[in-house]
Amino acid sequence: MTDLTLLQSGAMVAAASSHGCPAHLTYLESGVVGLIQGVTELFPVSSLGHNVLLPALVGGCWAQKLNVAAPESPYLAYIVGLHVATAIALLIYFWRDWVRIIGGFFSSLGHIARPEPGTSRWQFRSVNEKLAWMIIFATIPVGIAGLAFEHEFRVFFGKPIRAAIFLAINGLILLAGEKFRRKASLRADEEVVQERELEREAVAVGGPRRTGGARHAAGHQADRAAELSDALAADRRLARRSYWESVLIGSSQILALLAGISRDGVAMVAGMFAGLSRVDAARFAFLLATPVILAAGVLKIPDLFGSLGKGIHGQVLFGSVLSGVGAYLSVRFLMRYFQTRTLTPFAIYCLVVGLGSVVYLGVIK
Repeated sequence: MTDLTLLQSGAMVAAASSHGCPAHLTYLESGVVGLIQGVTELFPVSSLGHNVLLPALVGGCWAQKLNVAAPESPYLAYIVGLHVATAIALLIYFWRDWVRIIGGFFSSLGHIARPEPGTSRWQFRSVNEKLAWMIIFATIPVGIAGLAFEHEFRVFFGKPIRAAIFLAINGLILLAGEKFRRKASLRADEEVVQERELEREAVAVGGPRRTGGARHAAGHQADRAAELSDALAADRRLARRSYWESVLIGSSQILALLAGISRDGVAMVAGMFAGLSRVDAARFAFLLATPVILAAGVLKIPDLFGSLGKGIHGQVLFGSVLSGVGAYLSVRFLMRYFQTRTLTPFAIYCLVVGLGSVVYLGVIK
């Protein structure tokens, strides 16, 4: 029986070659796309939207070959495969947190099976146990929606002009998230600042810190100790939230099936709507994104070792390295950025690029 996937892939290669374009993804294309994927996956500006728009804006061979809306797209398999590198970068940055959270999940199983006297099955004993189940419940809706509708959304909405429109809409969502923040979210910002000030005062007089580790350690160790201290405090605040709030925040990620809508951006806006501080909303968004991004990438890995990945394994490795490095540097930057700054610059960027792309693709080109 003839493999239709091979015929489709062969037809795409033949079509590209007939126009004088390389038959496969080049190292330049893989490097540029890989770096953009790693950065824009975590910045609230939509990686899929950029990966749809970039080839159309560059034109030529890029527009011919790099098409995520194709029924069997090597380009789609490539960029989704890059998700593994992005997820690995997130796991490296948050590895201490994931060790605690995964440990909390396993310790919670015993409590669920046999609750301690005077407690319920879902009345957990630690922050890590509660946070583990918050992440699980929050991930279920987007996981189901992705499996059920990813193909339909990609084929219909994965067109450059539509991605440009949704990128502009993403900008409006981010602007609205900042403009109409609830008082509870603003108070949460103040709470975070007060906690940091109290800790600095305690350290200044030689008093105890709220977590272990040496704040007086020099350089990178001091920075990492500060990040760990802030992470533990953030997890305590997150664990005070309800499961329904976590599901609301997690469900917002479904919008990211639309090319141009940022997964982390809408999750942050949903988190602030639920009353989280901006930095806690960013942290929870990144924690929620990790299993979703990893699962999406793992599901596409078989494609990269099949007909769709033929001839581009080196390019995949090259792009994955750049994607992972870009993602790691991005999350380090953003976790510090959102301590004091807003989503507004990203909103303006999305509006300018989105509307500019609509004009260029729909009128000028």
